Amino acid sequence: MKIAGIIAEYNPFHCGHRYQVDCLREQGVTHIVAVMSSNVVQRGELSVFSKWARTKAALGNGVDLVVELPALWANASAERFAQAGVSLLHSMGCVDVLGFGSECGDLSLLCQTATACRDAGVDRQLRQNLSRGMPYHAARQRAVESRFGKKVSRVLSQPNDILAVEYLKALKLLSSRMEPLLVQRRGVEHDGEETTGFFASASALRKWLGNGELFQIQPFVPASAWNVYRDEWERGCAPALLQRVETAFLYRLRSMNPEEFALLPDVSEGLEYRLAEAARTAQSLEEFFASAKTKRYAHSRLRRIAMAAMLGITAEDFMLRPEYLRVLGLNRRGEEILHRVKACGSLPLKSSFATLVKTSRVAQIEEAATELFSLSLPHIPLGKMDRWQEIVKQ
Repeated sequence: MKIAGIIAEYNPFHCGHRYQVDCLREQGVTHIVAVMSSNVVQRGELSVFSKWARTKAALGNGVDLVVELPALWANASAERFAQAGVSLLHSMGCVDVLGFGSECGDLSLLCQTATACRDAGVDRQLRQNLSRGMPYHAARQRAVESRFGKKVSRVLSQPNDILAVEYLKALKLLSSRMEPLLVQRRGVEHDGEETTGFFASASALRKWLGNGELFQIQPFVPASAWNVYRDEWERGCAPALLQRVETAFLYRLRSMNPEEFALLPDVSEGLEYRLAEAARTAQSLEEFFASAKTKRYAHSRLRRIAMAAMLGITAEDFMLRPEYLRVLGLNRRGEEILHRVKACGSLPLKSSFATLVKTSRVAQIEEAATELFSLSLPHIPLGKMDRWQEIVKQ
């Protein structure tokens, strides 16, 4: 048995994801576990399909076990997202390799960049760059370039490579036994709107879905995944659209004072006053983001801040660490992985969310995220979905 772990959003699962799974199988992997984002995702948005629908699509396309990446870390920076995902896989005690995509396709270069990002001199230069008002990503890339050269720093310009570097940093931090297993990205760019053969970016697929063009995505997703998406669409369970809960967002943001904004993750250096003023005058979320945005603060960071406000996430919550494993779905091989996890894992497997949410802050945030997701659907389901939705089995 050779078990590979993947950290993903599958928002939605498409042919590029199937290609990655197939590549891992070709390299001798027999079992695959995915740590998958919940109903909110890293860009501070809602997932287009529910976590259970995305689980079903993944299980139909080579993934054997899907474990939840809770909303607390799904709605977070690349570093926090990666650390939590790697930590959950590491805690299983049986995952042999960490599979991930990369634009550059050079594991040695990615490892050099991960080492550079941990360098004390780079950290000092990074802080100096930030003090001059540079955005974080540009400040870090410039700091790495100043000490390690352009070849290494250029890695930090591509989204999959950035995540790959964060995965490698997390593996080192945890002294994990998992070996990195790279799959070079094929097809289109991460956020590209063009298509190549059967490949289209997840962002292009989400754009079509947001415009109500379900059938546009069919050529670019595996057939079994397409059946899941069409069924969800026809039942009014998709797509989730932030616009449907926009006024609730605006109410929450307008009800906050600067001191409350200051408690949110990634709010510092007086940003709380800018956020409070933007909330007071904005008549839409896009107006809020446009008003609060500066050269220093990226759009995605502001989206995550707004989502944190809506879910009640504070900077203090990021002191928490993953404390349980929650299975969203599995097949027969997934059951074999779970058997190994029960024997050598370091985190408890939780089956009753209703019990878990009584004591776990992480689970309470998760339930809030699912409630928000539910209210953004064409047909609003019963509340407390996390408590009654069954594990997906195939």
